[in-house]
Amino acid sequence: MQGLSKKEIEIVANLEFKKKYYFTKEDIAKYFDSDNKMRFTIFKLRKKERIIKLNRNKYFLIPIKAPKSKWTDNPFIIADEIMDGKDYFIGGWSAANYWKHTDQVPMQVDIWTTRRQGKVKVLNSQFVFHRTTKERIKAMATTCKIKEHSFKIMKSKEAKRWVKGK
Repeated sequence: MQGLSKKEIEIVANLEFKKKYYFTKEDIAKYFDSDNKMRFTIFKLRKKERIIKLNRNKYFLIPIKAPKSKWTDNPFIIADEIMDGKDYFIGGWSAANYWKHTDQVPMQVDIWTTRRQGKVKVLNSQFVFHRTTKERIKAMATTCKIKEHSFKIMKSKEAKRWVKGK
């Protein structure tokens, strides 16, 4: 891996060995004796496109085996990791497609959450955030799994009703 320091190689190799592609600052803190060194290393790894920032404290590791440092993961798993697994659900065309209520392949992943709004592009997937309430999340969301990773998605009945409204 050309262009990486010994410390960066050690961090990337250990995370990949543990298959910990989503990680937090706490996961790599043991490699550093100060927060400044850790922040600088994270900055350098982001600049070298070896990691991608998902939220304030969570990152995605681009595997060593990735061609030209390009990699992706299932958008539903990425959404769950961005939201730290709480206060959200995936809806819209993504949910309708997941439940097979439409054959239309969604161009974006719509996420209803209590915490943020706007758009963000991560790992070639476009995420659009919409505001909602905790009560609506409890009423409309269910938990599913992909590759042993849980995520929250709009219930099938709600997704079908959503499609009919479009």
